[in-house]
Amino acid sequence: MIKVGIIGATGYAGQELVRLLMGHKDVTIKYYSSKSYVGKRYDEVYPNMLNIVGDICVEDNLVDMAKEVDVIFTATPHAYISSLINEDILSNAKVIDLSADFRLNNQAVFEKWYNIKHESFQFVEEAVYGLSEIYRDDIKNARLIANPGCYPTCSILSLYPLLKEGLVDKDSIIIDAKSGVSGAGRSVSLNTIYCEVNESMKAYGISTHRHAPEIEEQLSMACGNDIAINFTPHLVPMNRGIYTTAYANLLSNYSYDEVKEIYNKYYKNENFIRILEEGVYPETKWVEASNYMDINFKIDNRTNRIIVVSAIDNLVKGAAGQAVQNMNIMFGLKENEGLNIVPIFP
Repeated sequence: MIKVGIIGATGYAGQELVRLLMGHKDVTIKYYSSKSYVGKRYDEVYPNMLNIVGDICVEDNLVDMAKEVDVIFTATPHAYISSLINEDILSNAKVIDLSADFRLNNQAVFEKWYNIKHESFQFVEEAVYGLSEIYRDDIKNARLIANPGCYPTCSILSLYPLLKEGLVDKDSIIIDAKSGVSGAGRSVSLNTIYCEVNESMKAYGISTHRHAPEIEEQLSMACGNDIAINFTPHLVPMNRGIYTTAYANLLSNYSYDEVKEIYNKYYKNENFIRILEEGVYPETKWVEASNYMDINFKIDNRTNRIIVVSAIDNLVKGAAGQAVQNMNIMFGLKENEGLNIVPIFP
C-alpha cells in the first residue's frame, strides 16, 4: 500500500483528494494535516465523511511526515510549500504540490505575478509540470510534481495539439474562461458569499490573472516560440466547473476532419479526454465530480478562426484528480486507478 500524507486536507482541493483516495485500492491515508482544524475529527470539518473518515487533523510537519509516508500531497496557499521544502523531505517522500510554487520556470516571472518571494527556486529545475497527457514520461521518474492550475489544465489541453502541429497563428490566441465558485477556495471572502455571487456573473483579473503566465509558458514550449495571450476569467454562480472558449487564427483552410485527426493523434487514446462528436459541445454538468475533460471545436470559415470549447471539474481534473493521476504514474499503477468515477448528473 502507498502511504499518503495530505497537507491542507481541509480545503476544497484537500477534501477532494481525501474523497478520491478513499476509493483507491492501493492507498492508505496516514496524515490529514490542517492549520485551521488541528485536533478536530475530519468528519467534523466535512460531515459528508461521517463514519468514513474519523481521523484527527494534525499540524503541518513535512519533515516528520516524509519519514513515514511515500507521497505527500500539498494543497496549500502559494509560497507556503516553497518555504518549507528541502532535500531531506524529497529524499524520503515524493511531493505533489497543488499550489503554483513550482509551475513557472522563471523566478522573476513567478515573483512578479504572485508578488511573493520564492524561497526554494533551486527545486523548480527538477520539478515536473504534472499535465499527465503531455509529460507522462517525465512524471514517471519525478520526485516533485507541480500540479497544474485548473484554468491552465483546460486551456493548455485545448490548444496544445494546434500549436504543436503549427495549425494556428500563435499571436492570435484569446481564451475566455469561466469558473465555479469553489475555485476561490473555502476561506470566507466578500466576493464569494452567496448574495454577491448568486444571479450574477463577472470577469476578474482581466489581463492580470496569475494563471496567464502558466498557460503562456506551456503553450510556448508546445510551439517552440514565445507566446502572449489574452486570458479573461469569469466567476459564474455554480459550485464546480471550468469552461474555456479559446479562439485562434488558422494558418490555412483546414477542414473539420483534418483538425479532428490532429486532436485524435494526441488524445484518442487518453483515458480522461473525451473528444465529442461534430456539432456537440461540452457542458460542465457532463464532467462534474469526475476526472474527465470534454472538448470540441468549430471552424468559422467566414473568419478562418478556430473556436475550441472544453470543460473540466476544477476540483478534480483541475486539481485533486490530476494529482492522483500523477501519483498513479509515479508509482507505476494503472493511470485511472481510483479515478473511474462516472460524472454525476443532474
